[in-house]
Amino acid sequence: MTDLAKRIAALSPEKRKLLLQKLSNKNHGLSSYTPIIHQSRESNTFPLSFAQQRLWFLDQLEPGNPAFNICQFMRLTGRLNVAALEQSFQEVLRRHEALRTTFTVVDGQPLQVIAPTPVFKIPVINLQELPEDTRESKVLQLANEEVEKSFDLTKDCLLRLTLLQLSEIEYALLLSIHHIAADAWSIGVLIHEITTFYESFSCGYPSPLPQLPIQYVDFAVWQRQWLQGEKLETLLSYWKQQLGSQLPVLELPTDKPRPTVQTFNGARQCLTLPKSFCDRLKALYQREGITLFMILLAAFQTLLYWYTGQEDIVVGTDIANRNQPEVRGLIGFFVNQLVLRTNLSGNPSFRELLERVREVTLDAYAHQDLPFDKLVDALNPVRHMARPPLFQVKLILENTQNPSLQLSGLTIKSFQVEKPKTQLDLLWEIVETEQGIIAALEYNTDLFYSTTIARMLGHFETTLNYVVTKPTAKLNELIENLISIDKQQASIQNKKRKEEFQLKLKKVKRQVIDITKKTEETR
Repeated sequence: MTDLAKRIAALSPEKRKLLLQKLSNKNHGLSSYTPIIHQSRESNTFPLSFAQQRLWFLDQLEPGNPAFNICQFMRLTGRLNVAALEQSFQEVLRRHEALRTTFTVVDGQPLQVIAPTPVFKIPVINLQELPEDTRESKVLQLANEEVEKSFDLTKDCLLRLTLLQLSEIEYALLLSIHHIAADAWSIGVLIHEITTFYESFSCGYPSPLPQLPIQYVDFAVWQRQWLQGEKLETLLSYWKQQLGSQLPVLELPTDKPRPTVQTFNGARQCLTLPKSFCDRLKALYQREGITLFMILLAAFQTLLYWYTGQEDIVVGTDIANRNQPEVRGLIGFFVNQLVLRTNLSGNPSFRELLERVREVTLDAYAHQDLPFDKLVDALNPVRHMARPPLFQVKLILENTQNPSLQLSGLTIKSFQVEKPKTQLDLLWEIVETEQGIIAALEYNTDLFYSTTIARMLGHFETTLNYVVTKPTAKLNELIENLISIDKQQASIQNKKRKEEFQLKLKKVKRQVIDITKKTEETR
């Protein structure tokens, strides 16, 4: 008997039934697959995809909001062939219509318009004459300005590039794309194509990549034709039952009063979990038959339960939404948002919580095709100007790392600047790397102090450390452990502050004595 067969045989009758049901649903989905076809370009106006429509609407509320910019900044060292790099991006623009799409309104409806491929020139800013320290500060200044720079969806090319020349062999590359034209998967496609084109064009060869079978607008038309009738009703029925009409609002305790209108001012802090710990974490989730995302979600929801006292916890997440083979090589905005609602009542053990999270997550994946804006329309929640609809916190696991840009004769290192914008109260962006797990917590600075977020990162690490050792721990035990460690740390900090105060007091006393002595000597 194979390992897989043994695992299936060990399942309870209820779990085997659930597995068979999910496999049946999957096979049914494959048999009813409708291919995406190339649409006529005669009219050159196309409907927006549901994901695009959501971002377009948000852009109407706050035009040019840089919170929707995807920025990639890199330092390049070596002999750069600027002409080949320029030609490479020109070819990417030619291949991917989404990057040269603008948006217009006809009879009250937003439409996509595909612009001709522009002559792409990379602006080069020469910083070679500046002193080294001034040069570096100028790079950071320009990078920060790029993060804040807006896109005009009615007329701008949605890919923007600036090259900073620091010396004959040193450059900084600033790249921005509006989210309405790309997602995280798209960045991987872009990097792969630029790497391929640069190698060919540097040697005088033509593009080695085949033509794309379809474009993003073809997907948008297909999506609207496919998602209707029985298919749409089945998806709506599931999500209405899962989320209900009384979706709870997560009442996070904030350091500052929540503004009456949602703000987008943000910052981020990071936590790194070493490889040795990640190996222990991996052993746990493999032993429990779950995924890394599920264990991270359960830990996060444990913290939210502690912070809010709420047992009904709603968290958002992203899913690639590239199930159709034709779209996997496209640059475009495909990602969809899922709403994960978990019941933490009854003081379950962490292992029992993992089981609940697994069921919720698998069911959400099985019904992932309903666009988020369709879900919002269907549930029609009471709208609050102070917070986004359906969920206020999100957890994303990037477990498929994008390839790094590799250009012949060049050493390339990415660099980041603070992105002072956020769309939610809290956003966990977690990346699994060969060195370990990097968890970045993005937060709204109009709600939270940086010290609060630092404590939250510590709580997350503490929770994971505890459940790796004792997955049978009850929820209340996990909370008591967090409270105990918090008190210990507070005690240590108070002791440290007292010691620092005593040292300062001694220093002041010495200064007073010295001043008194000098005064007496002067007399």
